[in-house]
Amino acid sequence: MTEDTARLIAEIEAQEERLVFARFSHADAWELGCILVALGTERGLAITIDIRRGDQQLFHAALAGTAADNDQWIDRKVRTARRFGNSSFLVGLRHRATGTPFETREWNDSLLFAAHGGAFPIIIRDSGLIGTVTVSGLAQDADHRLVVEAIERFLGLSDQ
Repeated sequence: MTEDTARLIAEIEAQEERLVFARFSHADAWELGCILVALGTERGLAITIDIRRGDQQLFHAALAGTAADNDQWIDRKVRTARRFGNSSFLVGLRHRATGTPFETREWNDSLLFAAHGGAFPIIIRDSGLIGTVTVSGLAQDADHRLVVEAIERFLGLSDQ
């Protein structure tokens, strides 16, 4: 594992520990989704946004320039985050750090799962993983960073 990969893994693990919700309602999903739409619109990003609690989709928006393929990527990233209990980016990085990429492991069906950045777990303090917030349309690290930025704003942990 390279130093950069180890540093990035540690950074994402710290994000997951820090970005924990006290609760998460339908109204919270709407507010968080609107933050992501505003960020995407302000920056002219072609992104699709998805927020789920369990199997229920609470928020979905597809900005200009996206396609149905983005929805398929979201489904695959969400399955990965739910299966492993971590962000889809962290799952991919951890696999690559072992020398065996996620996609080459026979039990990780690439039609169902994608260990690429963009799906972040919604974790409720003292309750665990209850959902995901996901972005698709950018490079995987940019998808991940955008979700983190939006969650930080929602939780009041950013300067903005």
